[in-house]
Amino acid sequence: MTQSGKTFLIALAVIVLSFWTFMTVIPLYWMFIGSFQDSAASASFQPQMVPEIWSVAPYERFFGKTMAWRWLFNSLFVSAVLTVTNVFFASLAGYAFAKLKFPGSKSIFWVLLSTMMIPAQVTLIPLYILVINTFNLGDTYTAIILPSLVGVGNIFLMKQYMSTLPTSLIHAARIDACSEFGIFYKVILPMAKPGLAVLAIFTFVAHWNDFFWPLLVTRSNEMRTIQVGLASFKFAESTDFGAIMAGATIGALPMIVLFFSLQKYFLQGITIGAVKG
Repeated sequence: MTQSGKTFLIALAVIVLSFWTFMTVIPLYWMFIGSFQDSAASASFQPQMVPEIWSVAPYERFFGKTMAWRWLFNSLFVSAVLTVTNVFFASLAGYAFAKLKFPGSKSIFWVLLSTMMIPAQVTLIPLYILVINTFNLGDTYTAIILPSLVGVGNIFLMKQYMSTLPTSLIHAARIDACSEFGIFYKVILPMAKPGLAVLAIFTFVAHWNDFFWPLLVTRSNEMRTIQVGLASFKFAESTDFGAIMAGATIGALPMIVLFFSLQKYFLQGITIGAVKG
C-alpha cells in the first residue's frame, strides 16, 4: 500500500471515530445541561445546547422531593458488598481451577461455563420465586445481593488471568511448607493485583447500573437503588424532566469519575480474559 493510501485510511479512521465519539458524548452533554434548565427546556425537542439561564433548582427539587441520599447509599452499599464478594470468591475459584489439580476440575469448570449460555431472562422467574416465596427475603438487601455473590464470568476471568502466573513460585512456597491459603494470600494475590483491580471495577460498575433485579425484589421507597429510584420519580400530572436529568447526572457522575481515574484498568479489562489458558 502506498503512503497516500495509508494516509487516506488514517484520515478516514479519524473521521469515523470522531463522529462516533460525538454521537456518544452528545447525550451525556444534553443530560448535563438539561439538569440546569427548567423542565420545559429539558423536554424540548430543540434543546438549548448552551442554556441562556443556568439554575440549580432541578437539583434542589430532586433532593427535596425524593429519598435520593438513601438511594445513593443503597447503590453504594450493594455495589461495594458485591464487589468484595466477587473479588474474593472469584479469585479463590480462579486460583483453584488454574493452579490446583483435583478430581473433576475440568468437568466442573466446563459445567460452570455452560451456564453462561443460559439467558438471564430464563432464570429470572425461578430465582424470583426462590428468593421471594421460598426464603421470604423480599425488600431486603439480602434479596438484592444474594443471587450475585459471585458471577461465573468473573470466575472465568480470574481463571484465565491466574493461568498466566508462574507456577514455579507456588512450588517454591510449598517447599517452604506454606499452606494453600497462605500461598493464595501471600503469593497469588500480590501478583494478581492488576486482574483483581479490573474485576473490582467491572463488578462495581455493573451492579451500580443494575436496574431490573433490584426493581423486582424491592417494594418500599427506602430500599430502592438510584437507578430504580429514578425510574419511579414521576408525578401524576406531569414529569419533572429537569429534576430527572439532575438525578441521572448524579447517578452517572460516579461512573464517569471512576472511568477517567482508572482508565488504564478498563483498557486492560478488554483483553484480560483473552489470554490463552
